[in-house]
Amino acid sequence: MKNKMLLAKVPTDLLYQALETEKGGVQVYATALRCAINQDLRDEWNKYLEQTKNHVQILSEILTTLELDPDAETPGRKVVRYIGTSLVKAMEMALRSADPQSAQIVAAECVVFAETKDHLNWELLGELAKNADEAEAALILPAYQQVEEEEDEHLYHTQGWTRELWIEALGMPAVLPPPEEERDVTTAEDAAKAKKARTKKAAAR
Repeated sequence: MKNKMLLAKVPTDLLYQALETEKGGVQVYATALRCAINQDLRDEWNKYLEQTKNHVQILSEILTTLELDPDAETPGRKVVRYIGTSLVKAMEMALRSADPQSAQIVAAECVVFAETKDHLNWELLGELAKNADEAEAALILPAYQQVEEEEDEHLYHTQGWTRELWIEALGMPAVLPPPEEERDVTTAEDAAKAKKARTKKAAAR
């Protein structure tokens, strides 16, 4: 009965979209790794792939606790899956038709697209948990606290990689690995500082 009461309050479509985003993220990272030629980037994405697999498990357990089927379809979930599949197809197209450097940039851009939605999902779940009653918070807040910093890293670090890979491709001094990784950036404020500091670092190379 308690779970059924929670079910009436928790926005289940957001949970299903979050789960589908993570499941799609597993496929996005697996494909992105086929495009990655920079070893530091490969190491980073391998770590993110394993973390994303764990996020799938975490969200599946939340849905199961709510007595919901983790495999159930929702309209929002179908849209999220379509977007994820499109990102995978874009990388596969780049692998077939582009040079390795360009395919790597496409992969980085696709990871940023996927992680932008993923980051938003967890931000919304965090807001939900912070404003929820005790029963709802006990269900969602521990998952949010476990995943939040990892999602910040996924997004901000890959944004840095994408910028520097593009700068390198344009024939300008690039900072690789990007300062976001070297500074272990996990907030938007720190990401902005890292981006500003990279100009000095690039000039010194």
